[in-house]
Amino acid sequence: MHITVKSFAQKHYVMIGTLCAFLGAVGFSVKSVLIKLAYLQAIDAVSLLVLRMMFSLPFFLFIVAWSTYRKNPAPIATRDRWAITVLGLLGYYLASLLDFMGLTYISASLERLVLFLYPTLVVILAAVFLRKPIRTSTVVALALSYIGVAMAITQDVEPLSGPVVIGTALVFGSMVSYALYLVGSGEVLARVGAMRFTGLAMTVSCVAALIHFGLTHRLAELAQPMNVYGVALIMAIFSTVLPSILVSVAIRRIGAGAAAMIGSIGPIITIALATMLLNESMTLLQLIGGGLVIGGVLVVSLQAKPA
Repeated sequence: MHITVKSFAQKHYVMIGTLCAFLGAVGFSVKSVLIKLAYLQAIDAVSLLVLRMMFSLPFFLFIVAWSTYRKNPAPIATRDRWAITVLGLLGYYLASLLDFMGLTYISASLERLVLFLYPTLVVILAAVFLRKPIRTSTVVALALSYIGVAMAITQDVEPLSGPVVIGTALVFGSMVSYALYLVGSGEVLARVGAMRFTGLAMTVSCVAALIHFGLTHRLAELAQPMNVYGVALIMAIFSTVLPSILVSVAIRRIGAGAAAMIGSIGPIITIALATMLLNESMTLLQLIGGGLVIGGVLVVSLQAKPA
């Protein structure tokens, strides 16, 4: 009886982790579709970004306060404060800004495929800066992933200097910025704590977005239709705060490899939603390219060893 109860508890623990990974993938996948819906109201990228950050900020301040009160951690060292500031600017402010700008040029489906490449770049950056070896099979997977993106882009690029190239370059820059954040955050996260680090880094990014808006826009530009506020609020809660927490829980319960496997459904969800809500479509060649991206990223994620 004890074994049965223990077995049920283990299965329940894994089931919760699997559900968290799935819901986290759904949340992140909806973001690009929500951005495109907001753009139908003629709002610009910076204004939409700052609305998202304004609605997200109270949640992340609560996370910082809760993690500090609950665990009573040691004070953060000066070097870690600087690291959190730089990583917050890279991983959430700059990455989000470039992503939002890129979506003014390209479809939500293509944006999600390009962003989904970030595990491959993490492996490359870790090899360059942390001198971690790359397996032959991983090299093949990397090649397939980037060939897949090239296939997905090719049919939309006419001519090569068109908006799709600009948008893809911006989203690729977003992916590079986020990958740098992931590579650089490991040691700081371990010293500061996952929840407190995430809350502080996100707070830095929110403040940076507010400063950016203040320097480049008038306050009156935040006066938007109610449906834009609604989209920004949904994006803040269901495509920013909750997915971050859900994926963290999933990794803790079922491991990064399993979470990555479940997360591979993300681009598929984005493509389906973009088709239904934005009337986007993908050619057969683009779908094959998307399959190569998802397969390559899965191989890279599943073979990656924890630091």
